[in-house]
Amino acid sequence: MTMGRRLRGGSPIRQLGQESIWRASARNELDQLTVWGVGLGSGQSDRHHTERKFLLTITAPSRISFAAVVTAAALLAPATALATTAPKVTTKATFKAGGSIGQVWVTDATAGDTLILADSHSKVIKTGTADAAGSFIFRSVKVATGYTVRRQTGRVVAGTSKISVLAAGKNPSSTHYKGIKLVEGLNYVKMRDGIELAMTVRPPKINGVQKHMTDGPFPTIIEHSGYETAAPHDLFASIALGVGKCAPASPTCDPLLPDSSTSIGALIAPMLGFATVSVQMRGSGCSGGAFDLFDLPTTYDGYDMVETVAAQSWAKGHKVGMGGISFSGISQMFAAGTNPPHLAGITPMSITDDTYTSTGYPGGIWNTGFALSWISQRMDDAQPAPAGGQMWAKAMVARSDVLGQKCLANQKLRLQTQDAVAQSRENPYRDPALFTNRAAATWVSKIKAPVFLVGSFQDEQTGGHFPEALGDLKNNKNVWLSMQNGVHADSLGPSTITRWVEFLSLFVGDQIPKVPASVISLSSALYTQLADSAALPVAQSRFATMANTPANVAAAKVTFKRDPRVRLLMDNGNAVSGALGAIGAPWELDYAAWPITQVAPTTYYLGASGALTKTAPGSSSTVAYTGDPSARPLMTLHGAGSGDAWKAQPRYDWQPLASGKGVGFTTAALASDVVIGGPSSLDLYLKSSAPNTDLQVTMSEVRPDGEETYVQNGWLRASHRKLNTAKSTSLDPFPTHLAADAANLPANVFTLVRIPVFPVAHAFRVGSKIRITVEAPGGDRPSWNFQTIENGTITNTISIGGVQASRLVLPVITGANAKGTSLPAPTALRGEPSRTYLAASNGG
Repeated sequence: MTMGRRLRGGSPIRQLGQESIWRASARNELDQLTVWGVGLGSGQSDRHHTERKFLLTITAPSRISFAAVVTAAALLAPATALATTAPKVTTKATFKAGGSIGQVWVTDATAGDTLILADSHSKVIKTGTADAAGSFIFRSVKVATGYTVRRQTGRVVAGTSKISVLAAGKNPSSTHYKGIKLVEGLNYVKMRDGIELAMTVRPPKINGVQKHMTDGPFPTIIEHSGYETAAPHDLFASIALGVGKCAPASPTCDPLLPDSSTSIGALIAPMLGFATVSVQMRGSGCSGGAFDLFDLPTTYDGYDMVETVAAQSWAKGHKVGMGGISFSGISQMFAAGTNPPHLAGITPMSITDDTYTSTGYPGGIWNTGFALSWISQRMDDAQPAPAGGQMWAKAMVARSDVLGQKCLANQKLRLQTQDAVAQSRENPYRDPALFTNRAAATWVSKIKAPVFLVGSFQDEQTGGHFPEALGDLKNNKNVWLSMQNGVHADSLGPSTITRWVEFLSLFVGDQIPKVPASVISLSSALYTQLADSAALPVAQSRFATMANTPANVAAAKVTFKRDPRVRLLMDNGNAVSGALGAIGAPWELDYAAWPITQVAPTTYYLGASGALTKTAPGSSSTVAYTGDPSARPLMTLHGAGSGDAWKAQPRYDWQPLASGKGVGFTTAALASDVVIGGPSSLDLYLKSSAPNTDLQVTMSEVRPDGEETYVQNGWLRASHRKLNTAKSTSLDPFPTHLAADAANLPANVFTLVRIPVFPVAHAFRVGSKIRITVEAPGGDRPSWNFQTIENGTITNTISIGGVQASRLVLPVITGANAKGTSLPAPTALRGEPSRTYLAASNGG
């Protein structure tokens, strides 16, 4: 998930656990040390270790230290469960160890050391082998006190002081955070488990004047992600000077610039008068620890960072908000779910709700496009600097000052990084032990802080599944949700950014909102820089003329709280005359709840000759197709157009169904507008020539001018059809995706298979037709590709009419219409490509 030009494609990662040669700093005279060890395959979780011997050559200074041993990838032997008594400690350990949430970490041992984790009764709990950096992490350790880590060398047994393994939710006292002081610029701050995170404090620019933290207090927000977030240089100044993020350093290159993907914290919020603390996720950049995507230590880092920042003298009101898009939007959901007492509000944008269901395995089918590429990049970023890892970390570890050497020391646990690529590949089912705590949706119902959330239904990166989690915010009174058609960057668009400023100003800053004139005047250039697209002008806040007094702030907050809880921003891309695809929505529909209570499940039956009717066919028939992903381009943006998604007019290549490779069903021309808002369900009675098959559903609008506009997709691997009946509705089938529930299709009989279609809001205009197609996965998304079992040889047959009548159930909003707005031009709607309509071979 990325902003700016972060996406680097899908190149394969260097698999952790392969033989590698470590390079030393060029500052030192070098020796070599050769170590035989036992290495891992691609998996690093305790359940997925595969041992193999390897030869590791370490190039290091004559004083062997990790300072000279910093590059990729040789994970050593895993922890193993034993039931023996640990040897008695005879001397204090020189290596270090500490307890985390469900973990014990070790650093500064000698490569190849056998490390023993013993409980308070000296019982051996696990053993492990120190990696080439002298580090190891014991995982899945029970919460308890009195653990020690021991190492036996002959008769000498070195042991650590007693270690406590922490419980999730058992948080430090407020006095713990008051003792931590942050200064302007780069800081290293210890979390509850002793792991240091890099945090860069960025003062605001107020009325064009650069402030310093000593000028505070300031309203303050945190941005937290694993991108190059805490890189300490000034992104605003670099843009003004024409300096880019690149290496080596030069008059036009600065490796210490933060990613443009973190521009909310590094650029936009400071321009709006907010101080920002840019926090580097553990296991990346100059932060310590091992990267493990959204594990519990990372989640509770969110609690610690909020309470640490709120305790600072320059944090106005001793409370903070959180901001960010994509990775730094998703991380907010986890942090807010831990309920830090001084969190004043979160503003997540362009998020995913579940790394399995939403983005990683839509419908149980592995997304080997964007999802695999993104995870691979995170593994690259998690490698230890300087030979691997992030650009800014490489630049920092080359420095001899304290900040640089701290960054270097924080690389020590990197070889203990969990291989997220292997985890994805090796877990085709939604294993609750692996995915539940790593799903933002798990934490949503726990959030008590105010929430301002924006997302796009056709987001080409994170996808449109995120609204499925938003109903779990129902007990939080202070929630405002804005959803629209569009792409990943559109959450920062002009239809929402002013209200975003209002939310942060009122709930975090306790001040009257005002969008600086410089932001308004620069907004056109900023959107061109961000998305290569025109946009609606950024509006001034409705409260800007009010005096900044406590009474007026309270009154403005009351007014803001009357805003609709749900805004559906319609026809994004059709708001600027003469600029098709410009960012911004020309009209909206407002509701008091999500899911929308005015939705009426409306059934359309699949019929003969490709019909889609509200009346079920009286007689039964069948229709068949052969699933063949090679019949169309795998993605709608590829080649020269692969980076076009955010542009006003992307070079989409959205091909029609090839003859016999899919089936379509289309309504008659609509007599009135039909507006939908929410998830849909395609309920197929299906028979296949194979025991298993992958299904893709595509919803579109066939226009009176003969063009067809994409609306939304859904997917399902048929063996994943078992539903969670407690969560499923007529509109929203909810597959369990559990291995225990997987079942092949029975041969030669029709089986009910309900395919979830991701949520969407769309106005089908009078005179248009609603269309649904069924085909093999692929061909409809800009950057999602699928590891499908379809290969052009599987024939799927669908039952039509009779007692096994296949049907589509749509979330039609009662009483809603397009408010008299005209049908947009075919290429106007952002995230929704058009093509010339071509009927499928069955007539629909």
